[in-house]
Amino acid sequence: MFSHGPGKRFVRLAVWLSWPIIRAAKKWSALPVLKWIINPFFSRPFNEVTSVPISVDLSLPASVPLPRNIVERLVGKIDDKFILDECICRTHNRVTGEARRIGCIALGPAIRRLHPSHGRRATTEEAIAHIRRAGEMGLIANIAHVWIDPLAFMLSFKDLMFICFCDDVNCIYRTHMQKRGPNLDTAYKKLPGITVAVVPEKCDGCERCVDACFVTAIRMSGGKAVIGEDCKGCGRCVEICPAQAITLKLDDEEKLLAQLEDRIREVADIPGIASQA
Repeated sequence: MFSHGPGKRFVRLAVWLSWPIIRAAKKWSALPVLKWIINPFFSRPFNEVTSVPISVDLSLPASVPLPRNIVERLVGKIDDKFILDECICRTHNRVTGEARRIGCIALGPAIRRLHPSHGRRATTEEAIAHIRRAGEMGLIANIAHVWIDPLAFMLSFKDLMFICFCDDVNCIYRTHMQKRGPNLDTAYKKLPGITVAVVPEKCDGCERCVDACFVTAIRMSGGKAVIGEDCKGCGRCVEICPAQAITLKLDDEEKLLAQLEDRIREVADIPGIASQA
């Protein structure tokens, strides 16, 4: 019995082999006939991703929580934390620079079998510092329970989850989502309690948000941007709007954290959040 899963070289090879298959499946997941074959692979509990906009500066009073606080408090509840020393997606796409070294944080008892070539066990303080570093670089936190992760690392699925720090060009979760099938659409969930809206009188109709939305949830109406129901709450449009016409509002921090924990609890068994308080 091996004490660890496969090392970094094996995982890189596995990602290289599976990447074109996953990309094609996402693109074809809405096509007639094919969608009935492909969509089961994107169904719960095998795929669930929730965005938390850790890089959005709300510019609000100190009494208003930043979305990043929720992620930091979440990792503080979990004892088993492992920081990967590189982003698998950006490494696969041969991205250079600091962003490549912002790897995922793996959480849960399954990380005890992660091969040490992937990174290191981390304290809560180290994990929080990593999250803040990702936020400063404009990355989006995706809290993911997805079958491809335990398959690549050969780990248990039930007691494992990842926090991935994603960009808009390289991330396997965020790319090729414009024409998606129904299961893929529902697998990528908006965190309840986050509201993204346009202030019409500020919008100058530049359409930057329309072009940037990874799920095409923004449209133009009467020369103004409108946020649709498919919005995943990632906050990217808030960051890039030159007129500051898009706002992101949060419910009470305790409520948001509880909702996120409930969502994780439904699909994974992670000590610290696995049982009701």
